[in-house]
Amino acid sequence: MRSFGDRLRHALSFEIIGLLIVVPLGALVFGKPMVDIGAVGVVSAVIAATWVFVYNAGFDYAMQRLRGTTQKGLLLRIAHAVLFEVGLVAMLMPFIAFYLGVTLWEALMMDLSLSAFYLVYAFTFNWAYDRLFPLPEWRTV
Repeated sequence: MRSFGDRLRHALSFEIIGLLIVVPLGALVFGKPMVDIGAVGVVSAVIAATWVFVYNAGFDYAMQRLRGTTQKGLLLRIAHAVLFEVGLVAMLMPFIAFYLGVTLWEALMMDLSLSAFYLVYAFTFNWAYDRLFPLPEWRTV
């Protein structure tokens, strides 16, 4: 399983790269000032970084107990990314509605749009991260 330091590097790099992409793109797509999208992005990143740390540790723990390994194939990577985003949407939607002064429906649509982006981004980022920083146990499989 991944170490605390490795999980920290993963979470921080994921959020920083994601913010660099999503803040200007979100301001353009949603027609909100970049500073507002940036504030939502930073708060969301803090919540998401905490969630990614806790979620990935729990997911890996469950995989280790149920399967004896943390190695993921394509279908498990897809399930991992989808389940992560479902949990994150539930946490972020009320904050987005409150901060941007939009209805819960509008916040849900914004959140789902961002989630669609992050779903693809999470899949791509995690696959690349695992290739850059493979665990020793994976080399024997």
